[in-house]
Amino acid sequence: MIKPFEKKVWLSTPTMHGEEIKYMKEAYETNWMSTVGKNIDEVERLACEKIGCKYAVALSAGTAALHLAVKLAGVKQGDKVFCSDMTFCATVNPVTYEGGIPVFIDTEYDTWNMDPVALEKAFELYPDVKVVVTAHLYGTPGKIDEIREVCKKYGAVIIEDAAESLGATYKGKQTGDFGDFNAISFNGNKIITGSSGGMLLTNSKEDAEKVRKWSTQARENAPWYQHEETGYNYRMSNVIAGVIRGQFPYLEEHIAQKKAIYERYKEGFKGLPIKMNPFDEVNSVPNFWLSCAIIDEDAMCKQVRGEDEAIYISEKGKSCPTEILETLAKYNAEGRPIWKPMHMQPIYRMNGFVTREGNGRAKTNAYISGGILGKDGKPLDIGMNIFKRGLCLPSDNKMTKEEQDIVIEIIRKCFEE
Repeated sequence: MIKPFEKKVWLSTPTMHGEEIKYMKEAYETNWMSTVGKNIDEVERLACEKIGCKYAVALSAGTAALHLAVKLAGVKQGDKVFCSDMTFCATVNPVTYEGGIPVFIDTEYDTWNMDPVALEKAFELYPDVKVVVTAHLYGTPGKIDEIREVCKKYGAVIIEDAAESLGATYKGKQTGDFGDFNAISFNGNKIITGSSGGMLLTNSKEDAEKVRKWSTQARENAPWYQHEETGYNYRMSNVIAGVIRGQFPYLEEHIAQKKAIYERYKEGFKGLPIKMNPFDEVNSVPNFWLSCAIIDEDAMCKQVRGEDEAIYISEKGKSCPTEILETLAKYNAEGRPIWKPMHMQPIYRMNGFVTREGNGRAKTNAYISGGILGKDGKPLDIGMNIFKRGLCLPSDNKMTKEEQDIVIEIIRKCFEE
């Protein structure tokens, strides 16, 4: 009989090593407690060194970095911007800060990221769009070459949201250096953390200087406070930077631990009708930030989701994300649903949404059927289908092998009972 965990098994929490407090104390003892200081200088240097870009600007959050990337890209009121559909809202919301209108591009099954075929269709429908915001879901690089080729064809710039993928590579190159403007995050649950914080990454000195100015309230070079454009209070604290500075040397160790978790799940689920979140094993190496699973279509028990609740009917030999997540919670383990696609969010339901067949709305039928069907009768709304069948598993790198074995056993029992 499986007993609940005495100590909660988390989805993903910060892993501290000791150096963090040393650098925070250094900021305290030297009285550099504001938004300048040695810790900030060092984390910017470390980020450039790791990722291979020329300039990094330390900011208060990855969202702040994305906002200033949108501003650098020149998005104005009423401009449509193509965005990844299956992602966290922080990828998309910065577009609206500048008055832009997100148009969502459907997902593909190979990496669970933006579908380049759907992106091409979107340009056929909206030929005037000049900015694309693409994210790397759960630390897995998307189809970068294909996306860049489409954007080049239509003269669009790329904002790369690498918030979840720090340390991941595509064809040997680090994510965070593929777009015209790039962002990473050090939020509390990321692969390394500062509790908060983010960075704008660029190879343009001019763009880096603009971001530094905008992020410090756009103060002009005058002996008094002079302002000629709108600015923001977006700079990173030197104390937060101390945490990140202490974390950076452990990035590869964290990735190795996360990969081991992914591989153990993959091995432990053999024989079950579920698969791990996929990646391009030829061209990319994820950072394995979160281990996720997707249940085979014919192994799904009946499940219905409303706006803020879900129900299911248990069935022997079958299961669903709701059943697995509720069962894990009973045993004191944390899982999460896959990101709910942006085009399904109440705030964005009236925005454009493009699939690989160029379809979009058909929303009423989509919600009834669980997804828009393509010409072959299979789900065309890929993001909705992955959301329906997928879940994020406990992926904390402090989880022991024994604890993970129990998590695997709990999930196996969901399909047996």
